Amino acid sequence: MDNFVVSARKYRPQTFASVVGQGSITSTLKNAIERGQLAGAYLFCGPRGVGKTTCARIFAKAINCQKPNGTEACGECESCRAFNEGRSFNIHELDAASNNSVNDIRNLTDQVRVPPQIGRYSVYIIDEVHMLSTAAFNAFLKTLEEPPSYAIFILATTEKHKILPTILSRCQIFDFNRIRVEDGVEYMRSIAAAEGVSYDDESLNLIAAKADGGMRDALSMFDKAVAFCGAKLNYREVAASLNVLDYETYFRVVDTLRGGDYARALLLFDEILSRGFGASVFLQGLAAHMRSLLVCKQPSTAHLLEVTGSVRDHYMAQAAECELEFLFDAIRLLASVDGQLKTSSNQRLAVELALMKLSGMGQKKNSDVNDDLPLPELNRVSAEVGNQVVMPVAEPKVVDGTQGSSVGLTTQKEVIQKEVAKPVTGESRKALEERKTESSVAEQVEAASAKPEVTSAKATVGGSMFGSLGGSSIMSLLSNKGGAAVEVSSEVVEEVEDSRVDPESEQKIMAAKEGFVARLMAERQRVGVAFGEMSVGGNVVKITVGSDDLRQEILRSQYEILSLLAEMADVRGAIELEVSVTADKQRAEILIKPEDKVHYLCEQNPAWLELRTALDLDIE
Repeated sequence: MDNFVVSARKYRPQTFASVVGQGSITSTLKNAIERGQLAGAYLFCGPRGVGKTTCARIFAKAINCQKPNGTEACGECESCRAFNEGRSFNIHELDAASNNSVNDIRNLTDQVRVPPQIGRYSVYIIDEVHMLSTAAFNAFLKTLEEPPSYAIFILATTEKHKILPTILSRCQIFDFNRIRVEDGVEYMRSIAAAEGVSYDDESLNLIAAKADGGMRDALSMFDKAVAFCGAKLNYREVAASLNVLDYETYFRVVDTLRGGDYARALLLFDEILSRGFGASVFLQGLAAHMRSLLVCKQPSTAHLLEVTGSVRDHYMAQAAECELEFLFDAIRLLASVDGQLKTSSNQRLAVELALMKLSGMGQKKNSDVNDDLPLPELNRVSAEVGNQVVMPVAEPKVVDGTQGSSVGLTTQKEVIQKEVAKPVTGESRKALEERKTESSVAEQVEAASAKPEVTSAKATVGGSMFGSLGGSSIMSLLSNKGGAAVEVSSEVVEEVEDSRVDPESEQKIMAAKEGFVARLMAERQRVGVAFGEMSVGGNVVKITVGSDDLRQEILRSQYEILSLLAEMADVRGAIELEVSVTADKQRAEILIKPEDKVHYLCEQNPAWLELRTALDLDIE
């Protein structure tokens, strides 16, 4: 029985042309050889298994070749044969992990003084150079900076950040890239053809993806898969031999989540756990799968999908069926859960909760109900027939009266049906425009006369899908692009507003306050602190903030915040928000950002601003 040689050694590249996935580096080295511009020291850094030591050996062999083929070694001269047989006296390999002391470096510098007996250069390849001690690095500095004309040092490392800057400054640095999945698959195809192994594209894609950019890892897994499957690689058998979740599993999970079937999703997760996979492995794989689907949504980003063949087609097909918003929400949720998983005492429950939330997202995206929007989505088209304004309104999405905060006592269609379009003459149109102008001027005067210390704002959000039904909202709803409007009876507005108030708003909001504030603190701590001291009167939520910047930030997100509060408190009516800016400077300092503190100091003492400008200081 012949001795088996692993593929990583048997098919190790022997020429620059056969190096996988490092085209820019091999081109630079070949140009340096061709032009005779050889540096005294090189540093090859990058992840494991990407070709650092391989390129160092090829480079050393090429510059000592006696009959080179351009920039490639001939492989037949005495120098090349001596290197291939491991008896070359011109190329020296040193393992810095086991030779990391000052004495080892002293021996190396003594050896450098001896010129080569055959060939032109003595090449010293020092692998894992970051393992050298600080004293050894310092002892190596002089030799590395001014080596003899015949000496070339090639340092290789996976941890560039551990090398002293004085060493880095003396080397030409080459950063090796991770091997792309496509390049890894192509190289394994050539090896499989040479070994007489049949395969399918899914198998090689799975191996290359599992290798995570390392060609040596990929070839080791290829050998393992061949040992398990024989001369014919089968996708499912390869997945079983490598103990990885196959692509098909994630396709099934996503289809289940999109359908809103949380029970089926939980069963699939249990099946995955029973196969020996951890919760974190599944979660990270699902997040990567969602990311792959997202990049498939746009032709400009489709090249970021690192798979080939039928797997790529399957990704493109499923991406076409997934909504963009669903993918964004899913990736955000999975990333958040993945960050919390390490500290979770029950990882399985955390992942199951995430799957149930994703199922809810999928059900929402595939139903006719969309209760997330704080304001209506209407196709409002106005047309004037004669002297009468006609306003066709899109059919509303009817909300089930049993869905918590999505309850609306009056639908958009019913409101529109209550209004009667009145003729709008030239005089009435002019009167409307004058009232609009007067209202705008009044608002500006009121804003100018407001006190800067304490300001307030009020926003209304309702449990129905189209937010507040206050008078201004109804007027906006019935306005048209031409400037004409349908006059609305004040009795109708009052009737709608009254029907939108939940009589138990105050009790429900106070009961949900603790959980609501905790949710805000987890996602937006600065806003959560402001709502931690909120007071409630009826359906009005009042908070006091420390700066106008924070007030504006809250008002920009008022509908999202109040929608969340309505959902958590199960309020079936309007909620109003009133935000005031405190005049208490001590309390303001607790609630404001560092930028606000600097702004306040500069207002109190202009010398602060001059000092900051003179020293070009940033806020940290």
